[in-house]
Amino acid sequence: MTTATWTGRAPKELKRADNVETAPRISEDWLSLIIGLSIFVLSLAAIVNVDLLGWVVTTAVWVDFSKALGTVSKSYASLGGFGALVATYVALLAVLSAAAVALKIDIKKFALSFTAVFWIAYASWIVGNFATFAAVTPADLQKFGISWSLRLTNEGAYILALLVGLVIANVFPRFADAIKDAVRPELYIKIAIVILGGFFAVTAAGKLSLASSLLLRGVAAIIEAYLIYWAVVYFVARKWFGFNREWAAPLASGISICGVSAAIATGASSCTSSRATVGARVAASATRSRASGSRAAPSASSIASYCCCRSMAASASARKEDTAASANVAPAQSSAPQMNPMNGPRPISI
Repeated sequence: MTTATWTGRAPKELKRADNVETAPRISEDWLSLIIGLSIFVLSLAAIVNVDLLGWVVTTAVWVDFSKALGTVSKSYASLGGFGALVATYVALLAVLSAAAVALKIDIKKFALSFTAVFWIAYASWIVGNFATFAAVTPADLQKFGISWSLRLTNEGAYILALLVGLVIANVFPRFADAIKDAVRPELYIKIAIVILGGFFAVTAAGKLSLASSLLLRGVAAIIEAYLIYWAVVYFVARKWFGFNREWAAPLASGISICGVSAAIATGASSCTSSRATVGARVAASATRSRASGSRAAPSASSIASYCCCRSMAASASARKEDTAASANVAPAQSSAPQMNPMNGPRPISI
């Protein structure tokens, strides 16, 4: 029986296709803050009766497609629903293309990818607002002249978008690969969180009782989520399920705080802070193996931690390079190493 061995080399850092290392002009966090605050500041013009964002498209529950789209403000009603949709697309394309330039993403590829992602996503949102899917109350059923509904509310559009994404990823992999430059959930979620935070701040400032309630409930939520739920889930994941830290932390954040967005943010932060440390650990283990004359692989937890960080932190545009680099981690003689979140990759017996 033979065992796949460790080559003694750690994967190289991700590079562009021409092997030139690049760094974004600004971090994604700061970029999200700038974009979110800019949109929030523009919305504040409504305080002085100047509506700068009323032309943005909005979608209503519908049975007549001509009434599905409209503008946020009636002041821009002349723009029409489809006109508002096109205006929203153009505005988002311009803002996010500028963000792509700051992040050193190929702007042409991003623009084309974002165009596909936007129209697929909004088509899913429109279909999800169809009355047969979204109507909830008996009054709504009577209003739209229908006898039954799935009662999913307009959030049923998220389920539809998820199904569309699964079909694209599994049935049309080349198309999925072509639009991956615009699939940047962390950036979009961070921008949305900034805008949402500004909205709550203004709402609370206008109502003292609401502000007091938010403050009290906020403190209670922090204690409950961070000091109780997070700690319990993290302990259970580590102690009973044997997950490593890079898996346990996003799991605890996702369950205790706010689901996907918290898990994404925690996973990215965890990998960013620990990637260098884990890489050094893997390299040191390889050095010790060479010094002792042994060709045994480093600990499974080291490789698992490193692989987890690489997979979560790698940019979509460098996945092929990351795959090539990962091949140097633990090449098998007949097949690739098996991974699981508990114990990391195991050597393959041949």
